[in-house]
Amino acid sequence: MRTARRCTWPLSGLRNGQAGDRSKSGQATCDGTIYKETTGFMSPYPGGFLLPEPENRKSCEALWPPFLAPADAKPAGKWTTVKRTNGESQWAFDDYPVYTSSKDHKRGDVLGGSNSMTGGAMGAVRYPIGPTADIPPDLRLAVFRTGRMLNTHKGFSVYGYDKDAPGKSNCTGACLETWAPVIAPVMAKAEGDWSVIERSPGIGQWAYRGQPLYTNVNDVEPRRVIGTDIPDWHNVYTQRALTPPSDFTVQDADLGQVLADSKGKTIYYYSCNDDAMDQQSCDSPEAPQVYRLAICGNFDPKVCNETFPYVQAQPGEKADSALWSVISIDPNTGKLAQAGQAGALQVWAYRERPVYTYGGDTRPGSVDGDNFGEFNGDRNGFRAFWLRDDFRGNARGRSPGDRR
Repeated sequence: MRTARRCTWPLSGLRNGQAGDRSKSGQATCDGTIYKETTGFMSPYPGGFLLPEPENRKSCEALWPPFLAPADAKPAGKWTTVKRTNGESQWAFDDYPVYTSSKDHKRGDVLGGSNSMTGGAMGAVRYPIGPTADIPPDLRLAVFRTGRMLNTHKGFSVYGYDKDAPGKSNCTGACLETWAPVIAPVMAKAEGDWSVIERSPGIGQWAYRGQPLYTNVNDVEPRRVIGTDIPDWHNVYTQRALTPPSDFTVQDADLGQVLADSKGKTIYYYSCNDDAMDQQSCDSPEAPQVYRLAICGNFDPKVCNETFPYVQAQPGEKADSALWSVISIDPNTGKLAQAGQAGALQVWAYRERPVYTYGGDTRPGSVDGDNFGEFNGDRNGFRAFWLRDDFRGNARGRSPGDRR
């Protein structure tokens, strides 16, 4: 039985059209059609161009198998059903048809969809779905590479104070000029990890796992993390991400902090979506490499491997996080190498996509390769692996409802 994470494909507006499933349409768009030409949705590129490797192209439903429902399935809560073009019933969640990903191998994998904030240039992407977060209704979560960070319903970061005692706030007097308690509604009740402490008669403050919660009055934009630079204060996470490979480092960069290799060179990932009707991603070794080769080496693999070299792994290395793995790459094609293939490279991969450094970076923390490519790297190009992005609102994190 398939145990992969479910996802939806909400309709997204592109430059010259729309792609994805319409809410409440009662139908699923992702079917067995094999599209071999561009749509022209992403100007300035016109439609009608033959896509690379059309003989190997798969259908949308082959890459995103539908989560089929029994013929007698009944609606339950946010779960309903829609009809596929072949007449089968498919589950829908929150009014969107639900799919799995052919990239997922085991329970909990999220190797197909993306939970990052995306620009319109990136295309119509798929989003993992899951149970509602166990947080009070007046709070939110933003999903970062560092974990699930707590925010207010307006998106402002929530902090904890190391000098507080369990269930007791020690932030008083002048402290309150900078740090505002996260006030709990009068009717709020303790449940699970959440409790309410009394700051004064009739005034309650939310606490998470006994830790009183605050916002920073100097935060002028949502999802900021600059408050954590103040001694004894830190952003609050409901879940922290597992660490990357042990020989990787974290470097200070001009906008925040980036993940880097053992020598301090910034790590980059490659982003790519094609312009077919089903908006297939082209960022993995299984996809055509012509887009990547065009961007980083003018179709010359040697130049590409010098501009954005793969981050090679040492023999026997592995990471604690399931998001990181070591894969074997043919550097001449960018595709997965055959077992025992001469000249193959063992490289680090994030969500089974290779990661790179940039040949033009000259010092630890340099990010000169960030946004390298089409549409600032959104549609086809390279992006730095940001862990902290202070001056762009930490834009790679998102909260429920951001995409709508």
